[in-house]
Amino acid sequence: MPSLQEYYDEVEAIKHRYFPLGVYDNIMMKMVYIFIVMILAGAAFAHGGGLNKEGCHKNRKTGGYHCHRGPKVSSKKKINRQIKKQTLTGIPKITDGDTIRIGNTRIRLHGIDAPETEQTCTTNGKEWRCGWEATNALANIVGEHWVTCLERDTDHYGRVVAVCRAGPINLNAWMVGKGWAFAYRRYSMDYVQDENEARAAGKGLWRGKFIMPWEWRREKKSK
Repeated sequence: MPSLQEYYDEVEAIKHRYFPLGVYDNIMMKMVYIFIVMILAGAAFAHGGGLNKEGCHKNRKTGGYHCHRGPKVSSKKKINRQIKKQTLTGIPKITDGDTIRIGNTRIRLHGIDAPETEQTCTTNGKEWRCGWEATNALANIVGEHWVTCLERDTDHYGRVVAVCRAGPINLNAWMVGKGWAFAYRRYSMDYVQDENEARAAGKGLWRGKFIMPWEWRREKKSK
C-alpha cells in the first residue's frame, strides 16, 4: 500500500498536469485540489499496510484488520455444494442380502454387511445356507414394492452405496434388526443399536454360529 507521502506526490503531479499556471489561483480550483488531497490522505490512513492472506487491510492506529468482503469459502465446501447425491427409484432385483439392482445400477446397502449367498452357518450342530436365507429375507420384505435409494457414496467396485426404503421401511436397518445382516462398523456406526437388539433376541443369524461376512470373504480369498 503506498505511503501518505506518495499520495501527496501523486496529487502534486495531478495539480501540475491538469491545473495550468495561473488557473490554480482560482478559488474553485483550490477547493477541488484540497478535496482530492483529503480523499487520498484518508485512504492512506484507512488502508495503511498491505493485504493479509484473508484480503484484509491493517489499521496502523489500532493494529487490527478490516475487510471489504465476506468470509472466504473453502474450496472443499464449494466442491461439497456442487456434489448432488442421486436418488434411485424402482422395483429392484435382489443380488444378495446387502446388494440390489435398480435398472443397470448396482446398489450396496450402506452401513451393513450380510452373509454371501454361498455362505453357510451352523445351528444346533446343523449347517444351513444362511447367505441364501439372508438374500431371501431381503427379497421377501421388498416383494414387488418400489424402492427408493438415497446415495451416500460409491464403493471401489463402482456400486452406489445408499440407504434404501420400501415405503416407510428402512431396508438397511430392517436387515440388521432382523438379524440377517451385521452393522458394518468399518464404514458406519448407524446400525449398531439394531444389531445389539437382534443379538439379544437371538434373531436370524444370531440363533447359531457363523463367521462374519468380511472374515469369510478374506478366508475365501486367501485359499
